[in-house]
Amino acid sequence: MTIVLLLTVIALTVALARMHRRVTALEARLPDPVAIVEPARPIAPPPTTPAPRRRALPRPALPSIDFETLVGSRLPVWIGGLALVVGGIFLVRLSIEAGWLTPAIRTALAALFALALLIGSEAARRVPATREDPRIAQVLAGAGIASAYATLYLAAALYHLIAPLGGFAIMLAITALGLFLALRHGPPTAIMALIGGFAAPLVAGYDAAGIGALLAYLGLFVAALLALAIVRGWAWLAVSTLVAAFGWAALLIALVPPDRLAGIGAFLVALAIAGSLAAPRAAIERRWLRAAPLLAALVQMLAIAPMLDFSPLAWGFYLTLSAAALFLAWRDATLLPAALAAAILVTLLTAAGMVQDDGNATEAMVPLALLLFAAAGAALSRRSPGWAWVALTGTIGPLLALQLCTPWIARPALWLLLALAGAALTWRHRDRIAQRDAGLVGGVATVALAASILLAMLLPAPWLALAPLAAGGVLLAALRLDAPVIGRLAALPWLLLILAAAEPIAQIGVALSKSLGFDVFPYAYLPPASDAATLLLLPGIAVLVAAWRAPALFGSNRRLILPVQIALTLLGGYVLLKQPFAIATLPRFQANGFIERALLTDLALLTGALLWHRQCRLATAFLLLGLARIVWYDLLGLNPVWIAQAVGPLPLLNAATLHFSFAAALVWRLRDVPRRSLIAALLTLAATLATIRQLAHGTFLTGPVSTPENWGYSAAMLGLAIVWLWRGLSVGSADLRRFGLALLTLTTLKVFLIDAAALEGVLRILSFMGLGAALIAIGWAYRKFTPTDNAPPADRAPA
Repeated sequence: MTIVLLLTVIALTVALARMHRRVTALEARLPDPVAIVEPARPIAPPPTTPAPRRRALPRPALPSIDFETLVGSRLPVWIGGLALVVGGIFLVRLSIEAGWLTPAIRTALAALFALALLIGSEAARRVPATREDPRIAQVLAGAGIASAYATLYLAAALYHLIAPLGGFAIMLAITALGLFLALRHGPPTAIMALIGGFAAPLVAGYDAAGIGALLAYLGLFVAALLALAIVRGWAWLAVSTLVAAFGWAALLIALVPPDRLAGIGAFLVALAIAGSLAAPRAAIERRWLRAAPLLAALVQMLAIAPMLDFSPLAWGFYLTLSAAALFLAWRDATLLPAALAAAILVTLLTAAGMVQDDGNATEAMVPLALLLFAAAGAALSRRSPGWAWVALTGTIGPLLALQLCTPWIARPALWLLLALAGAALTWRHRDRIAQRDAGLVGGVATVALAASILLAMLLPAPWLALAPLAAGGVLLAALRLDAPVIGRLAALPWLLLILAAAEPIAQIGVALSKSLGFDVFPYAYLPPASDAATLLLLPGIAVLVAAWRAPALFGSNRRLILPVQIALTLLGGYVLLKQPFAIATLPRFQANGFIERALLTDLALLTGALLWHRQCRLATAFLLLGLARIVWYDLLGLNPVWIAQAVGPLPLLNAATLHFSFAAALVWRLRDVPRRSLIAALLTLAATLATIRQLAHGTFLTGPVSTPENWGYSAAMLGLAIVWLWRGLSVGSADLRRFGLALLTLTTLKVFLIDAAALEGVLRILSFMGLGAALIAIGWAYRKFTPTDNAPPADRAPA
């Protein structure tokens, strides 16, 4: 099978080269366009020579990389270099497990392997056969640096052959060498060094030298890569480095015990600050990318807090990071979304800590959080509306969460302080009445909310209605209404309708959350069908018809109310559609679970297709809903391959094959849908794999993968890749050509990495070496048989 696959890849490469030559020959036969000769102009006297100016250097344009060139030429070479690195690492691990040599000799051999790769990179720059193709030298240099990182980590962590100070010095030397080679060879070498440096601890064992040593290694490595990104202006390197570093932090949070999380918290704080400071210096221009390090660290701090039992240490990490976000946002306005996110997420942290209710430090730390966000947001609120929202969300949210989680505890002092803070914010913005300022409006709303809750705490039960009336009086006294009266008044009965349906809406929300969490019995949490029909479906239809007949209904709130009403109406219909199968037991789920899910998904796709032909704006929402259901349920969480569900006994007419085929045919017929060819091709791949699985297992697709079935997948993927590649070439579809090339590359990797997974020891190493050599040869052959004028540009970094 491997030989057939390699021959097919080579044949397709040669066919593409021949086709390109024929197109070039046909273009050469075309007549040259008639040159337009401009009439002669009178010779003007020479102008006076201006003073010499310093000419600005033109900014070098980045080379464009076509997908087909990437898959056919560049990607195989890069993956081949990575396979050489993995093969070297497995060679070291095999020598360790077999006990062939002493630890010192093993480490020396691994170092010699890295040195050989580096020497080979320099030789590739000078040998005539590879001198014109700089990618070979780039890949070998990157692989050598990655192997050096892996060798150092193995020697220092597993064998302790190097003292901590010596290991630190060697790592600095390797880092300096990697920076030099990246400057010398360009981005591909930096990519290989990045991959090798981050993968080395994972291959050798993340806890071999302790979490402290690993965090120090990651911190120094990240600092070196960010420095290189700043020097060269490589935004992609900075982004990749931060993504990998936060990925390592997430992995450590999931693996290490709670008593070792303190170092990870400190690492996250330092990583977020360093990433935010390095982002603008590394030519990262997008605002959300600059704030992303702080946002990622805040989210991971939320994950650490429950493991630390919401202790003062956990709150200290979060508040320190929040203070850093506020300070950096004060320096750089592009980081204001991170400060706002910190103010929003502190509400979730407060709610989670109060729900745990085990005497943790949450209630004691909330006043500090309120003071932090209120002081910073109010002090800078006149600079921009975002700072006013920081003050409002960072104070109202945590206090509401504190009160709702423990409603039996009255906290009038905190609410009184909040009312005074809102009044102070309103007074600070008193000169912006006509500007609809966020600080002014938010301050008034804060006073109204705090006053209503204070009255609710102090008044007896029969007089609780005075609390919302008092809040309404405050708002009416402070705000000016300028929208149409009828439209705004129509929102009030709609709100009453939503309140009347609050219970079934909450029940549907619970059922949807269970369903999104892959619970197989969401039907058990749904409200009765009568409640869904009378409180959601029928009133929703009436509201939508009325809004269609009267365009002025709801006034300026129309854009908010109508989408919410459409969603609630669809939820009512969803409850009724779940009634025929009524899946509430395991046998019913196994018999009808996939069939019901496929019918609902196909109904959403069919509705979207019909609305698409009518040019309705809801068509995109239904199509996305159907495709999202396929990905989330059918392919990920409730896949019948690992959760037993009947699909039918017929090989080609089973529910899985028909479901994916129907979706592919439906998408294929929608002419104006973006990327419809690619989506349809992916769905045909799912249908093909489902057919192979059903042929091997029958009605239920669960069970292990046999060797014939595994080779059947490879053969089917190879045939499908050839079909779509041919189709893309015949109709001129770039998406289909790219899909065919990508699937062909994926099949190649599968044959070597999965089909040959039974190989062990030296054969396994040879398989990786063969994979690297084969992919590099494919990339070299693509370049060799492609005409010079169409060859991919070299990956040299701009001077």
